[in-house]
Amino acid sequence: MLRLKDLNILESRVSLNTLPGGKLLINTINAHSYNTALKDAAFAEALIKGDVLIPDGASIVMACRWLKAKSQPKERIAGWDLFEFEMNRLNQTGGKCFFMGSSEKVLALIKEKAKVVYPNIQIESYSPPYKPEFSDEDNRKIIEVINRANPDLLWIGMTAPKQEKWTYSHWNELNIHCHVGNIGAVFDFFAGTIERAPIWWQEHGLEWLYRLIKEPKRMWKRYIIGNILFLWNILNEKYKALK
Repeated sequence: MLRLKDLNILESRVSLNTLPGGKLLINTINAHSYNTALKDAAFAEALIKGDVLIPDGASIVMACRWLKAKSQPKERIAGWDLFEFEMNRLNQTGGKCFFMGSSEKVLALIKEKAKVVYPNIQIESYSPPYKPEFSDEDNRKIIEVINRANPDLLWIGMTAPKQEKWTYSHWNELNIHCHVGNIGAVFDFFAGTIERAPIWWQEHGLEWLYRLIKEPKRMWKRYIIGNILFLWNILNEKYKALK
């Protein structure tokens, strides 16, 4: 069972510089994914057994402090922070980046923008079938396309928990040598199809509120019900630790 208190979580953006090269699975954790992992054993396993876990939420940072967790992150490291760090580093040396997930429209916008922002990176992509679950044939195709590309950086964007479970379950079939990040909405942020919160909202841990205001019908359950559930789950974890 997943317990926030026991997780190995990266402590700061500066710590991104210490990540080793080679094949590395990087996941994020926030209030929503914590809640989901408590009900989804496969998702919990994917988060626990990945190589790196970054705190994509101010609530995770505060909860770790309150629980006196093994890891004490000093700041939120958003999926966007990971994306910018890895892309800037690859742009300095040049190389190939592969985007797996999202729609053809979003991927086309990503390629156009990347030509300007990251001119030294060759962008390849694949939009998998839009299905709740992939067939064996779908999975073989995705793995084949990624392995053939042999990228220097791989981003998976299929929303949580699907993306984390897919990457973890097919990790040994991916014959690649690079960092792999499950970053969900970052595809849309970079493409410009979803507006990211202004800096002030980000710095004050209110990016979730901005998204709720912008997309209330889609986000109310995740952020209103979900945030209350997160508080309850953290209290429950604290209580169990005291027994």
